[in-house]
Amino acid sequence: MANHANFVRMQDSTQQDWQVIGAEFMQFSKALPERVIRHLQILQGDYGGFPIDRYTHSLQTATRAWRDGRDDEYVVCALLHDIGDTLGSFNHPDIAAAILKPFVAEENLWMVQHHGIFQGHYFFHHIGMDRDMREQFRGHAHFDRTAEFCELYDNPAFDANAETLPISEFEPMLGRVLARPRNTIYKVALQD
Repeated sequence: MANHANFVRMQDSTQQDWQVIGAEFMQFSKALPERVIRHLQILQGDYGGFPIDRYTHSLQTATRAWRDGRDDEYVVCALLHDIGDTLGSFNHPDIAAAILKPFVAEENLWMVQHHGIFQGHYFFHHIGMDRDMREQFRGHAHFDRTAEFCELYDNPAFDANAETLPISEFEPMLGRVLARPRNTIYKVALQD
C-alpha cells in the first residue's frame, strides 16, 4: 500500500486521512467476490460425515436454484448459505447472513439466517431435537419461502450424482450481487 493515513488514534484522523482510506477501501471492496469464493472453497474436501463435501453441497444447492429460474440474489444466497460452516460451527447461518446482509433483500436475508432451523425439519428428530422447531416462526412473512428453500434446494443437495455446476458459472452473479451494497451504515459515504 503506497498511500496511507498518518494517525495513531482514530480520534486524531482527518478528512484527508479518510480520503486515502476511502480510496483504498473502494479498491479492496471490488475484490470481495474473489475473497468470498476463496473462503467458500475452504469447504472443498470437508465432508463432515456427509455424502458429499460442503463445497459441492453449496454448488449443488445453487445449481438447483439457478436451474429452477431463481434470480441472481436468490442463487447467491443458495451458494453461500453454508459458507459459515468453518468459522461458525454452532451458528453457521448467522455467518452467511452477516456476509450477505449488506447486499440482499430482507426476505432472502431472513431465509439464510433461519435455514438451519428449517433444515432441521429433515433431521433433528434423529439427534434428539424437535424437528418442528421451525414452527415457532409459523405465520412469519418469510416462513414459506424458507421452508421452500430447504425443501427444494438445501435438503436434496447431497447427491453425488446430481448436476453440480462449477463455481465459474456463479462468479458473474456473485460479482453483480456483491457490487451493490444497500443495507450498510456506510451507504451515504458510498454515494458519489
